[in-house]
Amino acid sequence: MNEQGTVLNPGALGRYLLQVRERADIKQGDLARRVSLSPAVLSRIETGERAATREEVIDILKQIPTAEASQLIEAIERDWKVLPMPPLDHEDQERLWAAELVARDLDALRNQPNVPLAFGRRVGEYIDELKRCAGLLLKREHQVAFIGAIGVGKSTAICHMSGLVVRNEDGSLMPVLSDGGGGTTICEVHLWTGPQYGIAIEPRSNDEIREDVRDFADHVLRGSTPPEEGGRPGESQGVSKEVARAIRNMADLAVKPAKDGSGKKVDPAKSLTEVYPTSREFVVEVLSRMNLHTRDRRQLWYDPASGKAPLTWLREEFRRVNNGLSSEFTLPKRIDVIVQDPLLKTEGVTVRIIDTKGIDRTAAREDLEVHLKDPHTLAVICSKFNDAPGAYAQQLLDRAIEAGVRGLEVNASILVLPQNREALAMTDDATGVPVESVEEGYSLKREHAEMNMAPLGLKELRIGFYNCFGDQPQSAQEFVVGGLQRARAGFRGQLDAAAEGARALLRNQREVETRSIIEDAAGRLRVWLSTNSGVPVIPGNVQESLLGEILAVHPAVVHAAARREGEWENLSYSYQIGFGARRLAVAALGRRVDGFSEYCRVLNATPGLEVARELVTQTERVLLAGFDDMQRKVQLMAQTVYRDALKASTELWLRCVEEWGQGRGYRQMVAGYSREWFNNEARAVLEAELKALIEREWARALQSVAGLLGPGT
Repeated sequence: MNEQGTVLNPGALGRYLLQVRERADIKQGDLARRVSLSPAVLSRIETGERAATREEVIDILKQIPTAEASQLIEAIERDWKVLPMPPLDHEDQERLWAAELVARDLDALRNQPNVPLAFGRRVGEYIDELKRCAGLLLKREHQVAFIGAIGVGKSTAICHMSGLVVRNEDGSLMPVLSDGGGGTTICEVHLWTGPQYGIAIEPRSNDEIREDVRDFADHVLRGSTPPEEGGRPGESQGVSKEVARAIRNMADLAVKPAKDGSGKKVDPAKSLTEVYPTSREFVVEVLSRMNLHTRDRRQLWYDPASGKAPLTWLREEFRRVNNGLSSEFTLPKRIDVIVQDPLLKTEGVTVRIIDTKGIDRTAAREDLEVHLKDPHTLAVICSKFNDAPGAYAQQLLDRAIEAGVRGLEVNASILVLPQNREALAMTDDATGVPVESVEEGYSLKREHAEMNMAPLGLKELRIGFYNCFGDQPQSAQEFVVGGLQRARAGFRGQLDAAAEGARALLRNQREVETRSIIEDAAGRLRVWLSTNSGVPVIPGNVQESLLGEILAVHPAVVHAAARREGEWENLSYSYQIGFGARRLAVAALGRRVDGFSEYCRVLNATPGLEVARELVTQTERVLLAGFDDMQRKVQLMAQTVYRDALKASTELWLRCVEEWGQGRGYRQMVAGYSREWFNNEARAVLEAELKALIEREWARALQSVAGLLGPGT
């Protein structure tokens, strides 16, 4: 096939033909005789081994007397010219085809001679918008990212709700990914459905492992962080306990019971420091023991010959890879867990579940916040019951709002994870009477959580509850799937709105009497643009977010980031600077954009301007899209420019590293050195360039709107 071949490969088409035939209850041999094909040829088509022409597929489908076959014939015969062709089994095939027809009419209109420039821009903008909205709907690969503090129970909840549990001899259920103690997974874990059970890793680079071992060496050589460094007594160093555990196992340095039966623990790593007392010597010795050159395996697949049940095998092998107990695997940056059965009961979409790294002290991390910006990712922010929605949920959502992220009420949800009888311990605030059921406890806690969330203005944010040891897994499944369905419905709504606006444009352009009304509305919009063209004084500085995070995280995290020239997954200087730059742009212009949206709503409600609603609505969408694009550019520029400048700032990092262990309040000293670096004249030039970019991009966004309105009279 020609047209379809670019979108649906022979294998996918063959499977779809097979499904249509089987649902019609027609045997393969009978259908082959009807279309004058040998059963072998038809079998090869259905398995995807042989590509079929358009005519062959249509001939086959004509012999299947069902409505589904007729609809498939209609879909195959369609000729897509403007929008990408959807897969034949796409559930929104008809909606996308309706948008394609509108886009064709727009394209034909744009290509007519003597089309006014402003009108041509409006037509082109609609075509681009239809393509963007269709792209959102066409993509059927979604992610569900579970985010939460260390020990909140998200890994356990994921396993219970998706059936990834193993039953012990005593009847209890053990999750594949954790033992319930919190802080189990060494890195981000992706779960997805594949052809068989397996584990795959994305490895850390040798340089990254070397830095991890340096953190571990610092931990062993120095012990817990002294209070004068900003740590709490007994608190561990910056290396996470999961990474430290894996390094110990890979280097045969795991803590062991003493042989004398005293019950004491023996730490071989501590003993090793007596032979290798300096950090450099200790690091070299540990790396040598880890035998990284032999750890080159990246995948592991279930073999029924193991004699173990698939999930039992998966749990055991995951623990080995995650804990550094496998001699074949290196330290992972990401672990993929592949299962055969669907993780969620969804139709028409594929879903990957992401178990993110637990939050420790601060949620201001790039690997977490990226999920709040992706329209195809549902961010499920987990919290404990008693403090729901939790400080980390509020921090994540508050920062997203500060950065101008829209759609949070669709892309994010709160999942409260009660334990034991916490829900039944709730009492009514007004009467002091204890609740009588778990459901009543959930309802009361939801009211409390909504009250705590009220300052953020997210009135439609979904809040769910799931006690994996008391509630049915179906309840959590339905909550998550409901969020995905809400996102899909949002994509459909955006495409429908764009298509309806385009139809209104096509209708209005044929009616001469509407032009004066549209020009009236355009004139009012031009006045708003002219009075709001300047950028207000931009308050604050790009480094404010970074300096705040330096003071918030563990002091050893700051030290580890300084040794990595400011770039570490737990504290990235450039990411925090990029966030700060984006926040500046939103602080300067966010209210102005909101004001334009409000002005558009007023115009749409003004009597006599009804026929201009399509123009007004389009200009609002164009400005919002331009503002979103401006934020992304500002963030990207700040991250790129400042990362390069920081990488070259050897003196700054030397000062920060040498300050470690001096007993003067390490985080405060590093924050001070960093503030000095930003106050340097060279950095002032960078910030001036950044603010100039904001001004240029704002002017460009306004020009995009002005281009739709024409020059006026």
